[in-house]
Amino acid sequence: MVAKRNNKMLFGATAGILFLGVLAGCGDNGGSSGGSGGKVTLRMIESLTSPARTTVLNEMISKFEAANPNIKVELISPPFDQADNKIKTILGAKQTLDVLEVRDLTVSEFSNNGYLEPLNDYVKNWPDYATEVDVAKSVATLNDKLYFITNGMYQRQMFYRKDWFQEKGIPAPTNYQEMVDAAIKLTDPSKNRYGFSFRGGAGANGVPDTIIMNYNFDNIDHDDSTFLKDGKTMYSTPEAKQALELYVKLYKEGSPKDSINWGYQEQVQAFTSGVTGILLQDPDAIPALMEKMDVNTIGTAPMPKGPSGKAFTATGGGGWGITSYSKHKDEAFKLIAFLSSPEQNTYFAKKTALIPIHKSASEDPFFQTDMYKTLLLMASKPDEFVNLKANTKYPGTSQWGQVAMESGQSLLLGNVSVDDTLKKWDQFWADQRANLNK
Repeated sequence: MVAKRNNKMLFGATAGILFLGVLAGCGDNGGSSGGSGGKVTLRMIESLTSPARTTVLNEMISKFEAANPNIKVELISPPFDQADNKIKTILGAKQTLDVLEVRDLTVSEFSNNGYLEPLNDYVKNWPDYATEVDVAKSVATLNDKLYFITNGMYQRQMFYRKDWFQEKGIPAPTNYQEMVDAAIKLTDPSKNRYGFSFRGGAGANGVPDTIIMNYNFDNIDHDDSTFLKDGKTMYSTPEAKQALELYVKLYKEGSPKDSINWGYQEQVQAFTSGVTGILLQDPDAIPALMEKMDVNTIGTAPMPKGPSGKAFTATGGGGWGITSYSKHKDEAFKLIAFLSSPEQNTYFAKKTALIPIHKSASEDPFFQTDMYKTLLLMASKPDEFVNLKANTKYPGTSQWGQVAMESGQSLLLGNVSVDDTLKKWDQFWADQRANLNK
């Protein structure tokens, strides 16, 4: 019963080349092909692409097409690092597109530009929506409008090398100071061994934002989590300076120097290849870890806490939406409903190591394994590990990663100070709020 209850709390608390060829054939501004009574072709694009994920998605689409012989689906799968920009290009030009993968990072920009069809009316007659967990609905909703059906959720945990920690006689870190101290102790450049899998390239803002948020734990506005209860940004406080100085120390004393340019792939590869000993990542890293490592050397632990003794955990996610200008919206939602059914979504979550969206999936034995147990633990202590909805309502959210990466690299290279970096970040978000309220 406890395990069952914890699982329910998890899911309740808690997201190239072919492309160019396809684009060449979709330069018109109309809808997808298919006249009345004829076969309809839906054009669909994914964002969080990988070859393995695309294979799974194509398999699911084939099942849909077999069950719906009057509908054909053309899946566009750009390289991951280019996908969101490709989607923006297509939407901006209103090139043919019916179904698109919307992320918590892009939903505000896409909806503000009128690219997305609200799905509120569609889900009224979709019985599977009732079994979605609340957090999956929340991730996909902005200003009471549902813009996509979440296809999986992300929540970070700590992966660490149990054998390295045992060699040094140190326990798994429970807070950020301990994590930095442990990373430094594990680091031995002469052995090409470093404590932390640092990410200074694309997606670099994840760690410093999380540390700063946790160092401001008691004053964070839970409804607008980049800001404090007094309306100032979280980057404006002495606690933010303390947190960012700790982040710089983590890089300089506990991480490989070239990690200043690492993205997701390099970060995970460094951990699986035995170069680094601590990795903060979402469950989608699990397949690579299990494939390339001795699982007996992998430990998992909750996300580190801040000085308050508590930690914010942010559940993110992406999912399937419909373009506002699609000429085949009913067929598009039929596809989305199929992909998002409890059976298909649980299958997709297993294959791609995501947290599934339906309550029933929590009872699946697959999600009882060691790799997921820390997620269960964090979810069972909601007062200690407090879930915050990602702050996605500002149009500048999608630009923040680039701004934070470039300015963060300058900081790590010693070209700018901690104070000046925080001023830049503070100004960026203050401007976002001011522009939103105009």
